[in-house]
Amino acid sequence: MSKKEISPIEVYELLPRTNCGECGEENCMAFAVKLVNREARLEECKPLLKPEYRAAYQKLWELLKPPIKEITIGTGDTAVKIGGKLVMYRHELTYHNPTAIAIDVTDEMPWEEVMKRVDAVNGFLYDYIGMNLTLDMIAVRSTSGDPEKFRDAVARVMDTTKLPLVLCSFDPKVMEAGLEVAKNRRPLIYAATKENWRDMAELALKYDCPLVVFAPNDLKLLRSMVKTMLEYGVEDIVLDPGTFPGEGLSDTINNFTMIRRAACREEDELFGFPIMGTPITTWTVEANAGLPKEVLAWKEACLTAMLILRYADIVIMHSLEGWALLPVVILRANIYTDPRKPVAVEAGLKVFGSPDENAPVLLTTNYALTYFTVEADIKASGVDCYLLVADTEGIAVESAVAGRKLTADLIADTIKNSGIEEKVKHRYLIVPGRAARLKGEIEELSGWEVLVGPMDSSGIPNFLKEKWPPKGE
Repeated sequence: MSKKEISPIEVYELLPRTNCGECGEENCMAFAVKLVNREARLEECKPLLKPEYRAAYQKLWELLKPPIKEITIGTGDTAVKIGGKLVMYRHELTYHNPTAIAIDVTDEMPWEEVMKRVDAVNGFLYDYIGMNLTLDMIAVRSTSGDPEKFRDAVARVMDTTKLPLVLCSFDPKVMEAGLEVAKNRRPLIYAATKENWRDMAELALKYDCPLVVFAPNDLKLLRSMVKTMLEYGVEDIVLDPGTFPGEGLSDTINNFTMIRRAACREEDELFGFPIMGTPITTWTVEANAGLPKEVLAWKEACLTAMLILRYADIVIMHSLEGWALLPVVILRANIYTDPRKPVAVEAGLKVFGSPDENAPVLLTTNYALTYFTVEADIKASGVDCYLLVADTEGIAVESAVAGRKLTADLIADTIKNSGIEEKVKHRYLIVPGRAARLKGEIEELSGWEVLVGPMDSSGIPNFLKEKWPPKGE
């Protein structure tokens, strides 16, 4: 049976059925529904953790476990989880664990350059509709082939960042040199091949680290190697079928897709592991030799976007240009939102600056993109004011008005419940221009006079400058 076809009844029959409410739900059936919808975790059922339910817990774990195994790289607060996907397509449920983005350094770079790159990764932060978008990991590559140089590079990088590491070398001796200093950070080992697999497997077991299995453009070999690794005792595996820019792009996308399809649709457990993409290869392929670095950064960003859309759970990039990274992290943020739930903020009264009893009062909806755009434009105006955020279930103004999610009744209730009437002595409400048709009803139900604001929030600064306070005040 496919994981997405699990019935709540199947889950309910394995639960303690005590209806104790310790999980926060009214009864065990409600909790079973949440488990099937991936809105709750087994550990939230406290009775299920008791020894007498151990067998039931194990059966439930097997029933509910995602087809793509979740792998943890790193330790502590900065650890990154990859994989854990439940479905092949985002609209079926939702994606978990956003694609981890690692930026590379090498053991032959001047130390000043390594420091500059690591500091850039540490400091990368972009506020996007209330979400802090960051980079996740550092990939330390051995280009020298010298164990001592690699050990030194890994040690220095560890001194400058707490982010998880990917250690990159096909030489087991070089890899062990890096692992000796990074063993307590649980780095990802890159990579085992058909030539070095036994030595790399030994290192993965010795240092208890996840291991990438690399079989470029050969899914049959990749699957065979995974089987061998599992039999050898290596359990935390990441798959790399190869990333080929240019003429090999179609093979790349096809391989990623076939791996994920095999795991999610055909329940092939040998392919049920996270997938790694290496868009960094854009910088090394012969076809791109001589291209300006700006073109290479653009090509790498495009390839990264494709891989994120085609199931990559972790990628290694080289470019640190903001214009190349920003579209990638924003795309990732949008792909990894829950398609069942609009991106919304908490409704209620928001305060900007130090408004007094004469301050303007504006209205918007709780759709996150709308709210944060309005917030930015209010701050740009420099005016101290109040903002009423109506609960439209995460729908933007125009759609909320058309769909009767933003109504005069809702706005009147929002005014009443917000406490704004105790904070200002006037009774003027500035509504978005796209909600102008509600003006009469709002005034009738609330007793407030409505001022129709600009159609776009970018017009708020000029509107407040020219029309506040209202004439007669």
